[in-house]
Amino acid sequence: MSVIQTYVRKTAPRGRETERVGPFLATYSPDTEHPMLNYAIPDDGARPSAAEIDALTSAYRRRGLLPRLEYFTDVAPDLEELLVEAGYALERRVPLMTCAPAERIDQTVPAGIRLRAPESDEDLRRLRTVQNTAFGESPEVPDEEVERLRSGIEAGVRHLLAEDVADGVVLGGGLALAIVDGTTEVAGIAVLEPYRRRGIAAAITARLTRDVHESGAHTAFLTPGDLGIGNVYARVGYRPAGECVHLSLS
Repeated sequence: MSVIQTYVRKTAPRGRETERVGPFLATYSPDTEHPMLNYAIPDDGARPSAAEIDALTSAYRRRGLLPRLEYFTDVAPDLEELLVEAGYALERRVPLMTCAPAERIDQTVPAGIRLRAPESDEDLRRLRTVQNTAFGESPEVPDEEVERLRSGIEAGVRHLLAEDVADGVVLGGGLALAIVDGTTEVAGIAVLEPYRRRGIAAAITARLTRDVHESGAHTAFLTPGDLGIGNVYARVGYRPAGECVHLSLS
């Protein structure tokens, strides 16, 4: 678990501003206030003082951001209680699942569906529009977001979109972050509502997982948002390995 937390600690700052606050690495995304893109990560074994937690809170307040943390509980088992005592509230617990090359189960791509990497800025825009829509967010994708996605690809992020062969409609997709020390995160797996329950999400996940394994990753991990998608990932070979917690102070 420490290896995976170290991976997040190394990759989360990319494209963000960072600051050390006590036993925390605070990250700030310069172009968005979205809470999922602005959060702190604790050091392994972190047991911050009340003053250090207050300093972290102040660091986010000064920037007009929600004070927030995301981390794997096994690496800092005492931290949640300390944060709650300081007024932070649990947003959610998210299971962590991992898949090694020997555990991967490849999936057949459903008939009439094509999986491919985005080939243009317009492909990136359409892919992100689908992901936003599937996750209940605004479908609007500004030029700055497309530029950020393109920069991510240059840094090793892999995107995969699913499209209808008949009409070219993009209906789903996902991504895998850059491989660091043999570890990578698969994320953003999304399929539009009319196309769900056809095996598309499993096919996207399996293709991305195969690609990173073949590129040298010994561990791929993901954090399913709910039990349903967790069952999809289990079909690809992902197994429970721990949990991630999100806490914030409103």
